[in-house]
Amino acid sequence: MHDAISARGKEGKVVSAHTQILSTVVPSPRYDPELGVITPPANGMPRLIFGRPVAPRARWRRRYVVVLLLLDLLAAMAATRTVVALFEKADAGFWDDRFLGGAVSTFALVANVGVPLLWMTILTASGAYDRRALGRGTEELRRVVRANVAMAAAVSFLALGFKKDVSRATVAGVIVALLLYTVATRVAARIVLRRIRRSTQRASQKVLLVGRLGDALAVHEVMIRNAGAGLRPVAIHLPRHPRPGERVEAPVPVYVGWDLVPLVQQLGADTIAVCGPASLESYELRKLAWQLEGTGLDLVVVPQVTDVTGPRIHVRPIEGLPLLNVEEPTISGLSLLAKSLLDRVTALVGLVLLSPVLLGIALAIKVTDPGPVLFRQSRIGHQGRAFKVWKFRTMYTDAEQRLEALRDRNESDGLLFKIKDDPRVTPIGRHLRGLSLDELPQLVNVLLGQMSLVGPRPLPTEDDDYRGDVRRRLLVRPGITGLWQISGRSDLTWEDAVRLDLHYVDNWSLVYDLGILWRTVSVVLARRGAY
Repeated sequence: MHDAISARGKEGKVVSAHTQILSTVVPSPRYDPELGVITPPANGMPRLIFGRPVAPRARWRRRYVVVLLLLDLLAAMAATRTVVALFEKADAGFWDDRFLGGAVSTFALVANVGVPLLWMTILTASGAYDRRALGRGTEELRRVVRANVAMAAAVSFLALGFKKDVSRATVAGVIVALLLYTVATRVAARIVLRRIRRSTQRASQKVLLVGRLGDALAVHEVMIRNAGAGLRPVAIHLPRHPRPGERVEAPVPVYVGWDLVPLVQQLGADTIAVCGPASLESYELRKLAWQLEGTGLDLVVVPQVTDVTGPRIHVRPIEGLPLLNVEEPTISGLSLLAKSLLDRVTALVGLVLLSPVLLGIALAIKVTDPGPVLFRQSRIGHQGRAFKVWKFRTMYTDAEQRLEALRDRNESDGLLFKIKDDPRVTPIGRHLRGLSLDELPQLVNVLLGQMSLVGPRPLPTEDDDYRGDVRRRLLVRPGITGLWQISGRSDLTWEDAVRLDLHYVDNWSLVYDLGILWRTVSVVLARRGAY
């Protein structure tokens, strides 16, 4: 049981989730005991040509950047050697151009020194080593692609300037190999980094959450659920003292009345996250940004508009006032046509390539349990239209009759009925569900245009069950996989599942779909949340 917080708490006290308010007061670092005055905080770093203080960085980030530098260098050297192997005969005259007494060929110098150095320089200029883009999201890979385009332009201009007759195939080979090798090594490095973060909680930014308790706890939950993103909350700072008798319950220590910069330094954190609109006044936020200059601390502001990301958000500054422009979702026109074409072509190719697997599963079901191989059920799809979904049968034939007797064992809090150890599931069906192989026949639904590869899952409910915000799920075609699948599947609450589906509807893009398909593979192989 947590203790109530007194509204008369003094400045500098900490309210913990596990203890009472501490009786000792930690003096502010700005207090000078000799002068007996409080030194006002600095208003930012002085602008100097020389002698500018260097902000400290987390050790893990420096080590990670060094690893990326080595990987990118090796990728550049491997790319040039690949081009040598493929196009050596085509450009034999260029390879044999020798100088320095016949000891070193022009190509050897360009391939082993020039291209790698130029590639590393362009990557650096494109911000591919910027600490804010490393290890999370698509921004890092986007900068690598941007650097690759710049590399193509640079190589073309250099070849033209030095009047070297290099084949177009050679230039294209270098550019493509650089992109493929660099992206592959960076994806591998990111996978290792995320696994380290999940298993050891190392290589993460320690975050002080600033804001009302409800807003801070909401951000805390998201950060903990996505440990691979590298943001680990260590404490919460409330903007004002709680009301008399109000209880504060939180999984991390809760502070009130502190100066933020000394507090975050004392906690050993490196990031301040301002949560919610009522956390700080605008002038306080600006002064906080000034105080963080030169400290190496990051400032993150969680906007009031949540679950909207990507190209829909633009910042439009007007006389120093940053306006957050949120565009409406675009799920129509050419983008919808491209998505439909991708779905149907992929479904057709998938049905052809997977036909032996589909036949094998059908035989296994038929041999192990009498009854039909396929199961068809009515689902609600795009714009509320009902359709029949196709699945491999994973339950006994009397599953519907046994449903009412199991209602009280339902472990789902929404429109779904879920039991981890459902007695109606057949032995072969349990394995099919674990690997989501029972969903493969839905490629037929995708081919018919009733479903998509990626989208909200179609639910076995009536159209009238979709009320309020939940009805936005029906603005897009339901999918075989989606954010619901890659974020926990059946382990999620109904509220979380709806939130993820609405997030997808609001932020859809082809790149987003490809990312979800890629992550689906690892989730399915790990059998996370499948039952």
